Amino acid sequence: MLIQIDDLSTSDIRSLLAFHVADLQQKSPSESCYVLDITSLQKPEVTVYAARDNDQLLGCAALKELSPTTGEIKSMRTAPEHLRKGVARTLLQHLIIQARERKYEKLYLETGVDEAFSQARTLYLKSGFEYCGPYGGYVARGPNCFMKFEL
Repeated sequence: MLIQIDDLSTSDIRSLLAFHVADLQQKSPSESCYVLDITSLQKPEVTVYAARDNDQLLGCAALKELSPTTGEIKSMRTAPEHLRKGVARTLLQHLIIQARERKYEKLYLETGVDEAFSQARTLYLKSGFEYCGPYGGYVARGPNCFMKFEL
């Protein structure tokens, strides 16, 4: 598996991210759905990484800079045909390494609280994330789960 910065120009990653947005909008109430669309993922403060095996897209994840000392994980998604193969765990570890290289002190994320998000929460907890309150302008106004990782 090779993980590299992606410019979001290929159809496979654009399709995966469109699926990601549609899936989260279906699972989350609009007032608590903070998924980023392609345009938002192309902003300078966001770096998107793609995991590939040869030319096959396995998954993606983004690291958003909130401040010079804090980052946020966004758009973690494994391609459906590659679930349960360690793609998400590998992408998460890559983001943690990138955050350390950027000298971040904390890494945050927001996810859902219902059963559809339970495997993601388990992955984050096993990786050292802890529950926390809203951060970076988020407001707890729905079924959201906020987590942080002390670097």
